[in-house]
Amino acid sequence: MIKKFLFSLSLVSLLALSLAGLVIAAPGEVTDADALRSLAMVRRATVKYHDVSVALADGFVSTVECVEEPGLGAMGIHYIRPDRIMDPSLDPAEPEVLLYMPTAEGLRLVGVEYMLALGPPDSTIPDPVPPAPSLFGQTFDGPMPPHGPGQPPHYDLHVWLWQANPAGVFFPFNANLSCR
Repeated sequence: MIKKFLFSLSLVSLLALSLAGLVIAAPGEVTDADALRSLAMVRRATVKYHDVSVALADGFVSTVECVEEPGLGAMGIHYIRPDRIMDPSLDPAEPEVLLYMPTAEGLRLVGVEYMLALGPPDSTIPDPVPPAPSLFGQTFDGPMPPHGPGQPPHYDLHVWLWQANPAGVFFPFNANLSCR
């Protein structure tokens, strides 16, 4: 009897903690049912990347630098899939970039980024500029020139799936994060 009670209590506690984690990263301003379903699908597709070694095995490559903007917050360390960045199709279940934050325990997955290249690496934004894509009912940011050597001009969309963002699920920087 006591074993059943302790097992039930453990199960309820585990469920409560799991639900609390979902609430923390809940997409606050997203109310569209289709977008919410799509975001839940992305969470399921990316949960395996909480282990950064899985991301590396799947072909993601670290950019090493933790990106932060004073007054706005951080994006974290970008792990990119170059083949996906250069692929003109967008698949919500296959983000081009994973966003990690360094912690005392190692890297922690905080979000994803979708990126649509507008030309080869190190090129200029094309003229005329193609229309911005959208996912989850959100238009991508851009067009943007390359941010560094080897990067193409692009559109991008950040999605904070694993870390709440006070500025919103799709805002590029997250004020709840710091690279320090």
